[in-house]
Amino acid sequence: MTTSTNTRAQEFRDQLASRVIVADGAMGTMLYSRGVFINRCFDELNLSAPDTVRQIHQEYSKAGAEILETNTFGATRQRLGAFGFAEKLKAINLAGVRLAREAANGAFVAGAVGPLNVRIEPLGPTSFAEARAAFREQIDALLEAGADLLIFETFGNLDELREAVMAGHEASGGDVPMVAQVTIDDFGYLPGGTDTETFTREMNTWPVDAIGLNCSVGPKATLETVERMMEYATKPLSAMPNAGLPMRVEGRNMYLCSPEYMAQYARRLLWAGVKIIGGCCGTTPDHIKLIRSETRSLQPLQPKLAVTVEEPRVKAHALTPVPIAEKSKVGARLAAGQFVSFVEILPPRGVDATREIAGAKMCAEHGIDAINVPDGPRASARMSAQVTCQLIQELAGIEAVNHFCCRDRNILGIQSELLGAHSLGVRNLICITGDPPRMGSYPDATAVFDVDAIGLVNIVRNLNHGLDIGGNPMGSQTALLIGVGANPGAFNMDEEIRRFEWKVEAGAEYVVTQPVFDLDLLEAFLKRIEHVKIPVLCGIWPLTSFRNAEFMVNELRVPVPEMFMDRMRRVDNAEKAREEGVAIAREMVSRVCKMVQGVQLSAPFGRYQMAIDVAEAIDPR
Repeated sequence: MTTSTNTRAQEFRDQLASRVIVADGAMGTMLYSRGVFINRCFDELNLSAPDTVRQIHQEYSKAGAEILETNTFGATRQRLGAFGFAEKLKAINLAGVRLAREAANGAFVAGAVGPLNVRIEPLGPTSFAEARAAFREQIDALLEAGADLLIFETFGNLDELREAVMAGHEASGGDVPMVAQVTIDDFGYLPGGTDTETFTREMNTWPVDAIGLNCSVGPKATLETVERMMEYATKPLSAMPNAGLPMRVEGRNMYLCSPEYMAQYARRLLWAGVKIIGGCCGTTPDHIKLIRSETRSLQPLQPKLAVTVEEPRVKAHALTPVPIAEKSKVGARLAAGQFVSFVEILPPRGVDATREIAGAKMCAEHGIDAINVPDGPRASARMSAQVTCQLIQELAGIEAVNHFCCRDRNILGIQSELLGAHSLGVRNLICITGDPPRMGSYPDATAVFDVDAIGLVNIVRNLNHGLDIGGNPMGSQTALLIGVGANPGAFNMDEEIRRFEWKVEAGAEYVVTQPVFDLDLLEAFLKRIEHVKIPVLCGIWPLTSFRNAEFMVNELRVPVPEMFMDRMRRVDNAEKAREEGVAIAREMVSRVCKMVQGVQLSAPFGRYQMAIDVAEAIDPR
């Protein structure tokens, strides 16, 4: 009988549905590092060395783990019996939950269940029924102690894992959340040869809340297999990789993947769509701390910034900001309630901006209002966005919108460049946090991130009031139009709305969305922000191929409805694919014109004519 309340179970399920949850790392590695011999029964330490086990849990909790797994991976009768502790099974499992709970500080306590370490039918003498009964004995103790959820981990045999899961389901009556995880080889196969698609589809049918991978061979193989699992999974995915393969160093097994390396892969796993992330063998609180940091950077949990930009305190020193309508032509159109159209043009990779300027001229000739210039998109090295904006405005005769990101500048550089942009006549901004360097071609580059997009908006607003970042009067003021970004298809919409509201509170004057293909998502987003009275410009991306559509879905995490995917799938050559992509984008434009005050049109791979063709569908009435 379980003592875990329905409320705690529902809390976990609600959080799993809305955000990423960070689990802890290895227990065995930590015990080993404290001098516990590898041939000891680690589970029994719950009784003989409880302070050591509790301290390890506390270190993970302090590092930011939101799930603490009990030290009970091998606490079944079969495995404990090998050490002579079978009769202590219940006491070991009860103590395991208690010690984790004492250190949890609000984290979920997960009862850890590992394989029986015996062969089951048809490969061995242990029947399915006997295996289920063995798992049930351990699980009953874990649930009696009040475990919030169960994690079945490091299983290499699907039949054995199924029996463990069914034992958990029977013990809890379905009330307690369960996570089922397998271990794989370098190629994403189970030890017995079962391929990724087969085991994913099988696990989909079980009464578990999440499925995934742990242990295995390291983060690279885990990521590659998770990406394949995403094609077939119908449940949230978890990933808890080893810190690589162990190396024998001076008589001890050492895992050599650094916390920084694991954190890089954590971000990639998060982009792949993992909802529970942690570590297995070789990972430590240092690894989990950086993994938690990566998670926060993708879905910040608190509005606190690395640097606090002060509000204008001395009102006598703060100048009255320039009205929106007087900041730029774009500002004038937005202030008048007129429909606005942007086309996105990337800065050149070298020093020759001839092609980009020609594209901007073409856009101006076809009535586009402004050119939107990204700042180092996908963490790539290109010409300065500000310089590109300046060239476009001077040589193409059309206003530019400067993406300004926090990745590459500290707060002093931010202020200096914003003052320079204003002086050169680049007045339209979109303030963004920026893609981290490891997403691009130079993963070893150092990011700054003194502030995020919210802090950046605060800085710009201060400058517009004639105040520097410390709130001191400068004697003059900027007139920068403050735009921000938002994602109607965000995984954690509650957090996306909160951050959007903070941006508006900080001083945002308009918002541009990520590309939208699903109007239901846009409508839901607009409904949730209808209390915020700033103009919304909807991002529109003309697809160029079915592969491009897959890229949007799987790498940029932009939802594309199946009807559009099917239309792109059916075209049989590149030209027709682009025509179909433009047709879809035109349909989107004609429908969103009644819902928003503008559109931002992408020109994929520098095909500016595609954006212009889409713009013909604009009907702002």
